[in-house]
Amino acid sequence: MVEKAQFSAHLLHPRYWLLWLGIGLAKLTTMLPLKWQMQLGAALGRLAMTLAGSRVKIARRNLALCFPEQTAEQQQHLLLRNFEETGKAIFDTINAWWWSDARIQRHMQIKGQEYVQQTLDAGHGVILFAVHCLPLEMGARIFGQFHPGVGVYRPHNNPLMEYLQVRGRLRSNKALIPKRDLRQMVRCLRNPDVIWYTADQDFGRSSAVFIPFFAVKEAATITGGTTLAKLGKAKVLPFFVERNADDSGYTIEIEAPLENFPGENELADAIRGNHIIERLISRNIPQYMWLHRRFKTRPQQTDPSLYQ
Repeated sequence: MVEKAQFSAHLLHPRYWLLWLGIGLAKLTTMLPLKWQMQLGAALGRLAMTLAGSRVKIARRNLALCFPEQTAEQQQHLLLRNFEETGKAIFDTINAWWWSDARIQRHMQIKGQEYVQQTLDAGHGVILFAVHCLPLEMGARIFGQFHPGVGVYRPHNNPLMEYLQVRGRLRSNKALIPKRDLRQMVRCLRNPDVIWYTADQDFGRSSAVFIPFFAVKEAATITGGTTLAKLGKAKVLPFFVERNADDSGYTIEIEAPLENFPGENELADAIRGNHIIERLISRNIPQYMWLHRRFKTRPQQTDPSLYQ
């Protein structure tokens, strides 16, 4: 479990100077009004769409697979909006890591926080069942304004980015747990405490079932939520964050704990989980992380890739 960002003089090595420069410029942008940041972010997203060819192809393919009922024109419009929202997400992360609490509170709205406290008061840990919506970093920072929890994360390969990531996320979390450390997650839930959990990305064939996800009939879906809820004696609460339509701030909504979860078996739980994920994504489709190769793992290794 990581409870403090560890700074080392090694991070001042010349190999990191260019990154430090970028960090300095990023921090300067926190002085801009939020709406100016979002306008700049949308422009950066449109620019990225002209340069990031492979990611554009992945996002376009994901949208075509998930929403085949849309026309090519509708999918293209959604793709453009998604890249604009992705550009804005740069500033969501910058603000989540460096804004003061006072400024966060001027741009946030929280719904359903009473469900969290009621669950903890009843002696159960809380699993916030989230999706990879683009303002997720800001969602965690907002949540931390009323109840700092424990974040589950993937340690960064770059030491400087790891330091910044941990430092930024600990502004809203008590601690961070590497995503493969199940024992620490269970221990936190039995405390009881709050952790984040996502099951909407492709983590490979291990511990996965192949079930429908939107219009894709066989999408690799992890079943760890069932294990975590059982071992941690925890309740699962759907969680969603979105950037307001007028770019004036952010809204998070926490729903009531799922009833009868875990259910009869992992497969049924995973199917139920995907239905929840689809519903949450559908609340704001452009603000979802469509750049991820969600369907890279196929049921059989000999099956053709959906991205060819």
